[in-house]
Amino acid sequence: MPGWNTQDIPDQSGRVAVVTGANSGIGFVTARELARKGARVVLACRSEARGNAAVDRLRAELPEARVELGRLDLGDLASVREFAAGFPYERLDVLVDNAGVMALPYGTTADGFETQFGVNHLGHFALTGLLLPALLAAPGARVVVVSSGMHALANIDINDLNSERRYRRWIAYARSKTANLLFTHELARRAAAHGTDLVAAAAHPGYAATNLQTTGPLAEGRPAAERLVRIANRVVAQPAEAGALPILYAATEPGVRPDSFTGPRIAMWRGAPAPSWRAPWTLNDAAGQRLWAASEELTGVTYDALTA
Repeated sequence: MPGWNTQDIPDQSGRVAVVTGANSGIGFVTARELARKGARVVLACRSEARGNAAVDRLRAELPEARVELGRLDLGDLASVREFAAGFPYERLDVLVDNAGVMALPYGTTADGFETQFGVNHLGHFALTGLLLPALLAAPGARVVVVSSGMHALANIDINDLNSERRYRRWIAYARSKTANLLFTHELARRAAAHGTDLVAAAAHPGYAATNLQTTGPLAEGRPAAERLVRIANRVVAQPAEAGALPILYAATEPGVRPDSFTGPRIAMWRGAPAPSWRAPWTLNDAAGQRLWAASEELTGVTYDALTA
């Protein structure tokens, strides 16, 4: 793992991958590097215009790349179901649950869920469950859930998953990232208990310069805050190319352990991929099972092949 970079990615020829939020930032880099190594990659994007622009950009960089756009809005379960129903391949080797939102003003998804919990966790929970048959049809398939070191700010509140009692944007974000890790933990447990070779792992990019950080200030019309974030991205953050390395490692490296958490080596902030610290509550079996049951109830998506 020391010094691991994109040159170390194994050949991905013959493999099919889906990367959510692949129109920019870490998602785009992840999709590009998987395609560079020979994978057929579906860029799952909310905006058709931005998704098509990303596909065009990727094909310009890699003329031989096998890439295509899939319209996916994780904040709308009807869109998630439509994407899964239209998925054109019988097998799926790599699913990267990457797309997300961060520290937004309070809002709700099309289905009435608090936006950060709804997009970051429930949308990906539903997508993964609906694509589970294709994942199980691919030997050694990987599900990589992109969390954040910010998960350490807060555990989930199973009695207030949608922050209806009190909304604090950073706590809500942290809870959604804890939910990502609990989902990974429970998915890995169920995959092993049912004798499958599906590997569910988590990763995080550290502090990487992407559009994610500016979304909140833009949504609230706070230009000064937006400028500060852009300055921090230029001066402090590592580029998206570096931030994508832990995700690519978790998605491709042989021997990645189920329920592992990979992040940047240096202070969980920057550097080559390495095992990352995670809060103990993200390894709690009972909490993972309670969140799983609540997620099935809220989304209506059940993982029949992995029913406990």
